[in-house]
Amino acid sequence: MDEMAFNVVFDGYWREERIDGIPSSSGIYCVYECSYNCAEKTVSIHRLLYIGEADNVRERIKNHEKRELWKRHIRYGNELCFSFGGMKAEYRKRVEAAFIFKHRPPLNDEYMDSFPFDATTINVIGETEKLHSKFTVWTTARKQYF
Repeated sequence: MDEMAFNVVFDGYWREERIDGIPSSSGIYCVYECSYNCAEKTVSIHRLLYIGEADNVRERIKNHEKRELWKRHIRYGNELCFSFGGMKAEYRKRVEAAFIFKHRPPLNDEYMDSFPFDATTINVIGETEKLHSKFTVWTTARKQYF
């Protein structure tokens, strides 16, 4: 693989009760702790908890094995919120790894301390609360020469 750059467009946030509005397509998703202001109909994002990828993001979030773990990290009065950025299947793992390596969400395990891909630049467009709008990560894998 070579150095690559990706634009990832995030379009809004979905509260847990509105999970059916999340696209059922290929992409990257972020899980947040947030609060909802009913009077103003606004969401305030407090913490990034987890980043993942899936062929069908809506179904993955609904049936995720860490869903109860996510809920245990929500403080009283707050709730889960999700964001979605569309991404072609062939690049999802690489882009997910770059997001995790850069942002270090506390409930992720993989890619926290290593990035096994070539240099990857991410441009985040749209709703970017708690995400860096542009960043580059470089491989941490050691190259072996024979």
